[in-house]
Amino acid sequence: MNAPVLELVDGTKQFLGTRALDDVSFALRPGEVHALVGENGAGKSTLIKVLTGVYRPDGGELRHRGSPVVFQRPVQAQQAGISTIYQEVNLVPLRSIASNVYLGREPRRLGLIDWRRTNAMAAELLAGYGIHTDVRRPLGTLGIGSQQMVALARAASTAADVVIMDEPTSSLEPREVETLFSVIERMHEDGVAILYVSHRMDELYRICDRVTVLRDGKLVHTGPLAELPRIELVSKMLGRSVGDLRAHGATEFSGNHFGGDHTAAAEPLLRAEHLTSTPRLSDVSLDIRPGEVVGLAGLLGSGRSETARAIIGAFPLDGGTVLLAGKPVPTSVPGAVRAGISMLAEDRKADGIIPALSVRENIVLAALPRLSRFGVVSRARQDRVVATFMERLRIKASSPDQPVAELSGGNQQKVLLARWLCTEPKVLLLDEPTRGIDVGAKAEVQALIDELATDGLGVLLISSDMEELIDGSDRVVVLRDGAVVGELSGDQVNEDAVLAAIAAVDEGEAP
Repeated sequence: MNAPVLELVDGTKQFLGTRALDDVSFALRPGEVHALVGENGAGKSTLIKVLTGVYRPDGGELRHRGSPVVFQRPVQAQQAGISTIYQEVNLVPLRSIASNVYLGREPRRLGLIDWRRTNAMAAELLAGYGIHTDVRRPLGTLGIGSQQMVALARAASTAADVVIMDEPTSSLEPREVETLFSVIERMHEDGVAILYVSHRMDELYRICDRVTVLRDGKLVHTGPLAELPRIELVSKMLGRSVGDLRAHGATEFSGNHFGGDHTAAAEPLLRAEHLTSTPRLSDVSLDIRPGEVVGLAGLLGSGRSETARAIIGAFPLDGGTVLLAGKPVPTSVPGAVRAGISMLAEDRKADGIIPALSVRENIVLAALPRLSRFGVVSRARQDRVVATFMERLRIKASSPDQPVAELSGGNQQKVLLARWLCTEPKVLLLDEPTRGIDVGAKAEVQALIDELATDGLGVLLISSDMEELIDGSDRVVVLRDGAVVGELSGDQVNEDAVLAAIAAVDEGEAP
């Protein structure tokens, strides 16, 4: 049982002169839950892609059950019993839920796909994951969290001996997280090897047996997780001494770097009044003052993202108005951006980065009108803007011309932030800005949000991380079932009050 089921020996991978993996050795044993951690850009995604046949290593040897293997394509790794759940759902949104679960493995009858049996099998499988819906509907009609659960069900149904989970809980609500952990426990008992990538410390210490730490493409540490205190784990990830971390107040490191005091103006800068879109939003009203971070709390499906998208004109409304500095905001994304509202969307893959373009092109995309004169875009002005934001946000790339698809998830997130900051917005809407990024990048993004608010920007913050939402917000507006059920400020902004507002059904009822 101690012989590795999947192993990389002295693996190297290079991109444009940069070593994404530098002589990394990694072993995954049957029946273990193995954590893979490191800052964004540390090499985690590259290691996963080498293990799953997306990339071929430039050096070293990949072994499966003790035998050398060369996966030319991901399908060969899947056929060998290696299944992967990615942070960004990589299924087919226009096909049915059942088709996605059994894609390429559909039961057949007389040579044709037996859809009745496929649908029945999918419905039974998904019921065990808390998903009760018509499996014939397109996958894209589900929320991101439910799509992630479908991807999990698909991976679990393949009878794989290795399952790789890349930030599997980033889009899940607590109930779905518990379902995931129960599935991991069953896999563990069945001898399935699990590689688990997450930036959430509580999750790692709850379910993982061993941990491997990468930093700048190099192997830093491998060993039992229980023997490694949290602060030492973060020290290895960041390359800073434990004493240095403790000097900055980190005893049991939470990775939360919010909490700046913001001085908000007395009059609101943005007013959203009576936003209604049946059945998703019902008479939602909120305001944001200059220099203020307003948190938007609620469970998945409560209308948080829909509210932000409605403000920027990306979500159709039956009624309601949005005012910026007292003037109506156009009901279109280009009009809202020109007026001074920008938004970082939750799904950076579908609504954010353009993979085929470079870092430079992705950053300046929204600011091209500002950078052009008489219809001609100045390359010199582009370079100045790109250099400024790459330095300010510490974007790790070999050059501004590197394809953004080659960057880590956290650096892609920073590129998107740079894109919208280029437009010099007055109000910034942030939907899960730290989802799926490492401790160091999370701290940088949170510090930037504090800095922007201090400089007088109005910020709307949506986050599933309750600690992040509470520590980072001056006020919190609570949504439930598409309606505002509470607004908290000052000392009222605490976890108990937010949870009470989310959970209570009637006024005065205990959660």
